[in-house]
Amino acid sequence: MRAVHLIVPFALLASPALAQTRPAPPSTPRTVTIPPALTDPATADRLARMMQAMSKAFLELPVGEIEAAAEGRPATRADRRRTVRQAGRAEDPNFERNFQRDIANSKPMIESSMKALAAALPAMMKGLSEAGRELEKSTANLPSPNYPKK
Repeated sequence: MRAVHLIVPFALLASPALAQTRPAPPSTPRTVTIPPALTDPATADRLARMMQAMSKAFLELPVGEIEAAAEGRPATRADRRRTVRQAGRAEDPNFERNFQRDIANSKPMIESSMKALAAALPAMMKGLSEAGRELEKSTANLPSPNYPKK
């Protein structure tokens, strides 16, 4: 009987500790697998071809109404038909040739950007993982919005 007098106070002291949730185990660092498409030279070729196709569509975008609005005047019928190609030719007679040459020369830039991204990806993922852990630590003791207020 005397043992009950000793066990009950200890049981009451331990109940808050039992009610707490178990902290999440520290996550082990994962190795980052770089997608093969990111290092494949064929991907750079595909992106360069896509850029050339998109540039042709870009030259056909109407911009006359935007120019008229920027100049603070109502758009005319000619403004509504004016495209990027026409606006570029007005400023530079070789606009389209120079534009297409620059797009064609973008392949080396695309390749170097892909290599740089592939090299930086593991460090970026590690940094994001560490930031996530720090966020979890800092928000662990925030009160629950569903907790009843008195």
